[in-house]
Amino acid sequence: MFTLFLLLALLGYGWVILRCLFAWKRLPIPAIPFGYVPVTKLSVIIPVRNEAKQIQDLLRDLEAQNYPAALWEVLIADDHSEDNTVELVREFMPVTSLTLRLIRLSEKTEAMGKKAAIKQGIAEAGGELLVFTDGDCRVQPEWLLHLAYTYESQRAVFISGPVCFQNTHTLLERMQLVEFASLIGVGGASIGLRQPNMCNGANLAYTRQVFEEAGGFTGNEGIASGDDEFLLHKVSMLYPERIAFLKHPAAMVYTEARQTVRSFVAQRVRWASKWRSYQSLPVKLVALSVFAVNLLLFLAIPALLLQWLSFWTFVTAYAAKFLIDFLFLSRILAFMQRRNYLIFMLPLQLVYIPYVLYTAIKGLSGRYTWKGRTIRNHD
Repeated sequence: MFTLFLLLALLGYGWVILRCLFAWKRLPIPAIPFGYVPVTKLSVIIPVRNEAKQIQDLLRDLEAQNYPAALWEVLIADDHSEDNTVELVREFMPVTSLTLRLIRLSEKTEAMGKKAAIKQGIAEAGGELLVFTDGDCRVQPEWLLHLAYTYESQRAVFISGPVCFQNTHTLLERMQLVEFASLIGVGGASIGLRQPNMCNGANLAYTRQVFEEAGGFTGNEGIASGDDEFLLHKVSMLYPERIAFLKHPAAMVYTEARQTVRSFVAQRVRWASKWRSYQSLPVKLVALSVFAVNLLLFLAIPALLLQWLSFWTFVTAYAAKFLIDFLFLSRILAFMQRRNYLIFMLPLQLVYIPYVLYTAIKGLSGRYTWKGRTIRNHD
């Protein structure tokens, strides 16, 4: 009976991942035509909390954008930073060519948290297309140009872009890059399948109009994480054919991996804490298939010791999952120009199953610590 459950879980998981593989391969890589002149007014909204180490690097990246200066602005929405993030932004404002504004949440509302910062930024933004990244990210010179072209050429109301880790020097950081690449790949493929399940707020754009039509963050205000994905799910119900994944290397946004196991687990628990609030059945089924196959592979170890499972069945099951993951990740990592990181799949496989189980179960509590705050989700 255990062998049957394991086989069914592997078949379900394989169907999900290989379907994503083919959908990823079909995603177009857009080519901006020679002489293209954008006309869309953009507002780049960056919610920040305690980002003093990176914020000026990001602002310098924004200064280097290949986008008409008259067509865009930058809004830094500060969520009660306790370091000198605000001071560094203020230092930058008089010497930059950017149209740059600082919004301090503490001066506008009693609300706090990333959702509140984003909402305040949207309320004060003047752009037609709202573009989002995080304060610890780095962006490339043609980032905005590709977002605007995707918006104008595809009539997209919601655009998700790729995110990759940089400065990955340790084994932990390199394994994170591989695991994170799988999330980006599944998210992009799901959009290609018109069954969007995930995106990343570090590289995102949507129109003010669709934000309002979808009701903004209404319905998940009590969930501290997942503002981007909950909105994606709501927009997909309104405009399933007008959601795009921007599959272009020049649109890649870079961020840092977690440097310690503790901070990595805390981040993933934060991400997992929103899963129980998903309403979309396809999204729930994807999450369930991943959880089920990892649970059964974990239980396969005592099953082997108790002789409920043969040795060759055990080896075949693990090899099958590894092959499925290898086929998918080789494509995603090649796109990210990190194909040499495939070797780190091996140590990742040793810790991935218990890690997924732990974060999934821990995330069900909805309680975690992040950026100096203890947060408890509520429905």
